[in-house]
Amino acid sequence: MGAALATAVYLSAGLLLGWSLGANDAANVYGAAVGARMIRFRTAVLACGAFVVLGAVLQGAGAAATLDRLGGIDRLPAAFSVALAAGAAVVWMSRLGLPVSTSQAIVGAIVAWNVFAGRPTDLGELGSIVASWVASPVLAGAMSAGLYVLLKAVIRRSRVHLFRFDAGLRAGLHVAGALGAYALGANNVANVMGVFVSAVPLAPLRVGGVVLLDGAQQLFLLGGLAIAVGVATGSRRVMETVGRQLLRLSPEAAMVVVAASGLTMFVFSSRALSEAVAAIGLFRIPLVPVSSTQAVVGAVLGIGIVRGGRGLRFRVLGEIAAGWVATPVAAALIAFVVLHVVRNVFGAAM
Repeated sequence: MGAALATAVYLSAGLLLGWSLGANDAANVYGAAVGARMIRFRTAVLACGAFVVLGAVLQGAGAAATLDRLGGIDRLPAAFSVALAAGAAVVWMSRLGLPVSTSQAIVGAIVAWNVFAGRPTDLGELGSIVASWVASPVLAGAMSAGLYVLLKAVIRRSRVHLFRFDAGLRAGLHVAGALGAYALGANNVANVMGVFVSAVPLAPLRVGGVVLLDGAQQLFLLGGLAIAVGVATGSRRVMETVGRQLLRLSPEAAMVVVAASGLTMFVFSSRALSEAVAAIGLFRIPLVPVSSTQAVVGAVLGIGIVRGGRGLRFRVLGEIAAGWVATPVAAALIAFVVLHVVRNVFGAAM
């Protein structure tokens, strides 16, 4: 097998993971808007795909560096095994209709790789990532609650004509969705291609004689495209779960959910924001891959709390939470099996 073909085969696992992320996590960016029937599914697919790719290429390096420090995977067979295990876990959960976390899946698989290879896991990096799994839904919920109260107050005082109000909401949903999709690409492309960055050294590529993409950005471009395909071909069911089953959302609430979840992902993706916060004497925001699912669910819960808990479907919330617990465990177990097979059956050097 030629080197180029072998690299393509190994990268296929990352592309599978990207597809599964698009079918599950990326759907959450527009799920609330589609569930509220303010944006058509086809329109959401096109907008989400475009801005995911843009965010992945322009800002995907920060969270990817964190995953690289967590696992330090520098061989293609190991990167393939980890990505395949994470993708398989997410596909499995997606078929059950659960909006699970790709971030948790890839972290579970990387930790399994560290154990398999006898390497120490960077507990500081792991702690930052796990803490973000708690912080992101809390932050999204707080943002959502505050934005919802503010928006309702503005609506009461503005007395905008119904048709103008509807047009404004649709425009707001598109803007918030674009922000969310961009932030998702910037943050979660690390889950898709982060383990391949050290294992696949690519020469810089100039596109159109103007744009210069380094090796990592070329991988992020591939990952972003895989996510976009996943949104187009497999996301409708999860959009329905998050957008309509957990809590029935009004159009203005849907806009708030999209904005709050997008802002939350952006917070954990922006190197400039992290450095600005640290420069004024506060803590440095960790650049870690967070779960868009957790951010969206946190945002929906924030609105539910403002409403006094009315309409929240706690059974659905329990099913989602169970998926969050099961995902890293399932990914780790699958990773052990795949790693053993790749090394012992195919004789690949790890």
